[in-house]
Amino acid sequence: MKITVDGVNAKGKPTHNEWVGKFDGKDYPVMRDQAFDARAYHQVNDRTLDMTLKKNGKVVGTGLVTVSSDGKTRTVQLDAMTPKGKKTHTVGVYNKS
Repeated sequence: MKITVDGVNAKGKPTHNEWVGKFDGKDYPVMRDQAFDARAYHQVNDRTLDMTLKKNGKVVGTGLVTVSSDGKTRTVQLDAMTPKGKKTHTVGVYNKS
């Protein structure tokens, strides 16, 4: 599976990172992300993934990815530490048209 994330940071600058791996709970490298250098996904059920984010082998974030039963909405919840040690909680909701 390949996941590409494009966004905008708090300063309005574009961000981009890439992850290629399997949903097997093992760490796979994240490219071009300052906060995380590895990500692991574990499939909980047909519509849910647990996510663990690491930097230098240390867990710095955890999250949950869920897809609605109709497959049209994906929600990503993430609790993580910034590179400066600040705790964050984010929720992203993505709708398929």
